[in-house]
Amino acid sequence: MVGTRKEQAAQTEAELKAAAIRVFERVGYLNAKITDITAEAGRATGSFYKHFASKEALLVELLADLLAENDASVGPGRHPDDFRDRAAVRWHVAMYWDFYRRHGAVMSALQQAAIVDEGFARRAREMFEPDLHHIAGHLTGLDLPGDPLVAASLITATMSAAASAWFAGNGPAVGEDEMIETLTTFLHRGLGG
Repeated sequence: MVGTRKEQAAQTEAELKAAAIRVFERVGYLNAKITDITAEAGRATGSFYKHFASKEALLVELLADLLAENDASVGPGRHPDDFRDRAAVRWHVAMYWDFYRRHGAVMSALQQAAIVDEGFARRAREMFEPDLHHIAGHLTGLDLPGDPLVAASLITATMSAAASAWFAGNGPAVGEDEMIETLTTFLHRGLGG
């Protein structure tokens, strides 16, 4: 019986997360209400609070899930790591682009939540900190104009802004491959000075 309750709780949590993503895709994070999420999941509103303290807490959990999924799919030593090599930069740009394609609703929700809630923005930055250090580690050997973490922040901000605009239909009217290639060249040349 205990196992069944845990399984049911896990199932409800998964359904609420999936419903939240669908609601975020449809109306955006800021316009999404908890009742919208529970209705989408076919659950009572009270069930939400058994799993999440707030809509922000749900978003933090979604981000943690995405980061864990990404870490598992990339893994250490499975990719080129020297950003003096254009292929290494392109690999990272393509991976980010694919991640954004699959998780754009959550990425957009993160941006919206960070605009209105500095505490949430700080928490999200903390969660992305290991990724910044990862990117900074790829910058060894480059003649950077400043701290590697600052350069890594600029790289990730550039990739995020480009993907966000393109997937929202506000970017240039070119295909994904051209966006990835152009973004790769832009970053690689910027890093190479």
